[in-house]
Amino acid sequence: MIEKIVIGFVGLPGAGKTVALESVLDLGEIATLGNVVRQEADSRNLLHTDENLGLIGKELRKEFGEDIVARRLVEIVKAIPTKVIFIDGLRSMFEVEIFRNYWKFPIIAFVVDDKLRHERLMERGREDDSLNIDDLKERDNREIKYGLLDVIENANYKINNDGTIEELQKKTRTIVELVINDLSSSL
Repeated sequence: MIEKIVIGFVGLPGAGKTVALESVLDLGEIATLGNVVRQEADSRNLLHTDENLGLIGKELRKEFGEDIVARRLVEIVKAIPTKVIFIDGLRSMFEVEIFRNYWKFPIIAFVVDDKLRHERLMERGREDDSLNIDDLKERDNREIKYGLLDVIENANYKINNDGTIEELQKKTRTIVELVINDLSSSL
């Protein structure tokens, strides 16, 4: 089996994780915790609305433990034949610990001013995005209750995303290349 380099990406909704990941797609594959919840929604024949996904995530964690989404994703990551995997959408230190049971798992956190983050969320128009500020704040609070701020606080690297897309992607690529080089030398 190939030794993997698995790197976590974390940030509040709209902090720039998806845009940042675009800058490193040639270096590895992305595995998304949210896709585990979306797959569960599909199995229940539910639409991918913010409300449905939030409820499913909460139900899964209540029934199977706070780390269930990460445990399911570990099996998916193990099956990916690529050496470098980026984990998108961490929500709690429970999830971080699951990944650290298998890999070194450094974490890159994306932080941005709340006003700018909310503006970007309202512009991007993904199907599970809310379109008003109250819904955005409710989603933020749900994510924070999972422990998202603890993961951000304990990240190995932090990238401020108050600038341009180009700046974000340059910073991300620089850090990811550094992490891959460091971890490759220790494998």
